[in-house]
Amino acid sequence: MAKEVKFSLVFRDMWQSAGKYQPRVDQLVKVAPAIIKMGCFDRVETNGGGFEQVNLLYGENPNKSVREWTKPFHEAGIQTHMLDRALNGLRMSPCPKDLRKLFYKVKKAQGTDITRIFCGLNDPRNVIPSIKYAKEAGMIAQASLCITYSPIHTVEYYVNLAKTFIEAGADEICLKDMAGIGRPVSLGKIVEGIKAYKNDIVIQYHSHAGPGFCMASILEVCKAGCDIVDTAVSPLSWGTGHADIIAVQEMLKDAGFKVKDINMEAYMEVRSQVQAMCDDFLGYYIPELNHLNNSLLVKPGLPGGMMGSLMTDLEDNLKSLNKWKVKNNQPELTTDQLLVKLFDEVAYVWPKVGYPCLVTPFSQYVKNLALMNVMQMEKGKARWSMIADNIWDMILGKSGQLPGPVAQELVDMAKEQGREFETQDPQSYYPDKLDEFKAEMEKNGWELGEDNEELFELAMHPEQYRAYKSGKAKADFEADLAKRKAAKNAPAAGAEGPKSVTVNVNGVNYKVEIAYGDAPAPAATAAATPAAPAGEGEDVVAPLEGKFYLVKDNSETPKKVGDAVQAGDTLGYIEAMKTFNAIRADKAGTITAILVNSGDSVEEDDPIMKLA
Repeated sequence: MAKEVKFSLVFRDMWQSAGKYQPRVDQLVKVAPAIIKMGCFDRVETNGGGFEQVNLLYGENPNKSVREWTKPFHEAGIQTHMLDRALNGLRMSPCPKDLRKLFYKVKKAQGTDITRIFCGLNDPRNVIPSIKYAKEAGMIAQASLCITYSPIHTVEYYVNLAKTFIEAGADEICLKDMAGIGRPVSLGKIVEGIKAYKNDIVIQYHSHAGPGFCMASILEVCKAGCDIVDTAVSPLSWGTGHADIIAVQEMLKDAGFKVKDINMEAYMEVRSQVQAMCDDFLGYYIPELNHLNNSLLVKPGLPGGMMGSLMTDLEDNLKSLNKWKVKNNQPELTTDQLLVKLFDEVAYVWPKVGYPCLVTPFSQYVKNLALMNVMQMEKGKARWSMIADNIWDMILGKSGQLPGPVAQELVDMAKEQGREFETQDPQSYYPDKLDEFKAEMEKNGWELGEDNEELFELAMHPEQYRAYKSGKAKADFEADLAKRKAAKNAPAAGAEGPKSVTVNVNGVNYKVEIAYGDAPAPAATAAATPAAPAGEGEDVVAPLEGKFYLVKDNSETPKKVGDAVQAGDTLGYIEAMKTFNAIRADKAGTITAILVNSGDSVEEDDPIMKLA
């Protein structure tokens, strides 16, 4: 009897691997019947890491989205699954234990059946508690092996890791080949080894198409006993995304596997609706290069899920770098030149920081460190001259045990800066916080939400949730989208185009100035959020482009005008590329003015404070 292989549609990851944002809830609910009608999917990835955070960024409540989006699949008997970052929950940074426990209760209540738990370090200390919490909440706990290719990450390494997770109670195992660089034959051997240990364990394979291995890998893992394969649909298949369901289904059918048929009329309807979502607004955040496969990705091993945001971020980094080069009479770089420099530096940096699997958040950390090195070296500065605190946390072991040793030059640098390497359970560094967030909600008159889901959202994504509640998130998004639409429809040379547009958010009008060509466009402004007046003293400038925050979490006290500071003190942070980069005082003094609001976008060298 032919072995059956089932299919999952990774709808969340289709978008995350393409660009910056996810569809609105009305778009999700509209496409769900067509996905169901396709008849080939036993599972759909509806939410998880990235999904909820980006919804907040454009002003939509993700709790409403998850509840409405999962409902039609349940009614059709299709399982829903989500992506879960273990110690980090749904975000880039580690979570307290009480938040992790609440996480699974909320997601189960909202309609998510399966949680795909992963740790980029493959540290069982991070994954095993999540297996326990998920099962206690009634979810199916799928433990992931984060796949990469290095001298450390062997077939034996992965089979032993799977055994550890199974013994800890994992219901299923996922081979999470997030960069698509797992070699096909080796992947088959990993599946074979796991099945030899526990034949009835469900194995799901997830791979990205970018480097070009994925179809061969899918065939190899299925021959070895894989049960479920993740797929996508056009126009968001291939490229930095996933193999298209049509090609996978036909390949496996030809190989003799039992697979479900595809209702092609419904496939075309899904395809049409996805394109309409792109045309509406999502396509403005999908770089053209992300539609292409690129075997250059084999060397740096960067994951498909990160490439969506990377190419968008790279546009801003390139503008910032070229602005400096023009100012200093140096030739500008092209996107391709910067990309190759970045890929080469990632390959250099990765072994130096102990071979963390390049998946969120560690892929961003390694990429950001590499990009900072490139940017600094292009400006004649030293490599390693800017390392964000959360990257240091990874290097020092506060996020878990690195697979390999850290380079001596970084060990020496840590010692010079008074930083210590850690060996404790990572959870021990992050004490419970839910009571603090509950007090904040009571103070603001905010509802805790059904099943405490609003409390969960604030605790999981504090800054984004506050910006969502205030309306700032929606205002910033509408302003950015207006600029992107104007730039795409820019007038021909010599013709006049609109100089500004006005967007209304929660009754407040925001005027968005539009610049064409290479000229920068100012951010949206509104009378409701004036900047602080300038005081006396010297400017403290932004060390890079990003969003300015006075604090990175509730454990810190924000600096204010009148505060005395010492040289080296942290004044605030620039959030860039999903990491918080500390702004430190060059000298002792007193803060006489804070020139930008927390959450405002700033460019490199913009004055943000006055220090006298």
